[in-house]
Amino acid sequence: MNPVEIIVRKRDGHRLSDEQIRFMVEQYTAGKIPDYQMSAFLMAVFCRSMDAEETACLTRAMLDSGEKIDFPTSDFRYVDKHSSGGIGDKVSIVLAPLMAACGLKVPMLSGRGLGHTGGTLDKLESIPGFRTDLSIEEFKIGVESVGCIISGQTPEIAPADRKIYALRDVTGTVESIPLICGSILSKKLAAGPNAIVFDIKCGNGAFMQSLSQATQLGESLCRICEAMGKRSAFLISDMSQPLGWAAGNALEIDECLQCLRGNGPADLMQLTLALGAKMLSLSGTASAAEAMNLMNTALVSGAAYDKFVEMVRFQGGSAEIFQKSIRIRPAERVLKINAAVDGCLEWIDTRQMGMLIIEMGGGRLKLGDNIDHSVGIVFHKKIGDSVACGDTVAEIHSSGKIPADYLKTRFLSLIRFSSVAVEPPPLILRDF
Repeated sequence: MNPVEIIVRKRDGHRLSDEQIRFMVEQYTAGKIPDYQMSAFLMAVFCRSMDAEETACLTRAMLDSGEKIDFPTSDFRYVDKHSSGGIGDKVSIVLAPLMAACGLKVPMLSGRGLGHTGGTLDKLESIPGFRTDLSIEEFKIGVESVGCIISGQTPEIAPADRKIYALRDVTGTVESIPLICGSILSKKLAAGPNAIVFDIKCGNGAFMQSLSQATQLGESLCRICEAMGKRSAFLISDMSQPLGWAAGNALEIDECLQCLRGNGPADLMQLTLALGAKMLSLSGTASAAEAMNLMNTALVSGAAYDKFVEMVRFQGGSAEIFQKSIRIRPAERVLKINAAVDGCLEWIDTRQMGMLIIEMGGGRLKLGDNIDHSVGIVFHKKIGDSVACGDTVAEIHSSGKIPADYLKTRFLSLIRFSSVAVEPPPLILRDF
């Protein structure tokens, strides 16, 4: 086959055959198609899109480019969850051990933060000694023995995705739904789940800004899962403000511990339980009503917390630190931000809040940047909450390297108060 002919065919809006798509992926992964031709192909896909069958073929080709972890294909207790990313989204860290305590097996390959969103692996690495670089064999043993593992993509898993994503990131083709689906599912399915629940974020702190975009992504992911013999479901959740109270790696781990001990923030627990109910339903373990009872029992009994500790120890982390009544990695300085007016919190620029945390050292502007796990923001108010002059709106946890006046001014520029009451946004926008 000729890659130029394939590029031209897609450029002109025609459907590609399975053989043509697989040829492009396999030859590029093998180094036989240069970056400039694959860049042209990606831009053609970005502009002309792909139908469900083409996207499923792209996903299979990327999945088949590397090794796969195999669990019994008829056992739907092997369930994973994926979030499209946001600020303060630490659901996976609570949900995986909760589901393991309810009898599921959760093989979860997660990612790092890049751009304005935080990464699950970066959060877990706040725990001293915690390994996110498990081998395929270690990963499989952990899933079977512990019931849940959260680790990173190994070099053997979906190498086509790593190469293609690096190009997408520098060629303006990140937002293509077929390319997003191929990237997500080639990694997720390589971990061996037989069912996946998707949490699609929507709002000013999400990659999907509109409800229609979020719905399209969720439906596309589920169609591909169906085409590949996997069960799936999705919901769309609000990301017009941070999830929970804490945003920042170690601060979020502290909040996860509160959740697993049964006293986490209401919004974070609501979303976690909603996704957990879907996972238990997809697996055939429990109905929606039964799922809530099962999860509440796991939380109240301490079984979910115990599973988290077991996972941490299996992955080399020091779980003893959880027994201390201090933060895992306390920041050098804590700056309180107080309201200067009476009113109601009306708006948060959630994306820029994420960028402020990165500016303090809590994330990466590029791969390879070092992370300060201690920095972040603890929010004291949500959209719709009333505020009196002098009330603490947030605490900024910093290293002290950035002047306090700058941090205060920057934070206050990212929120807005109203003189009249504001209705808080619903957390779950759609449930499919």
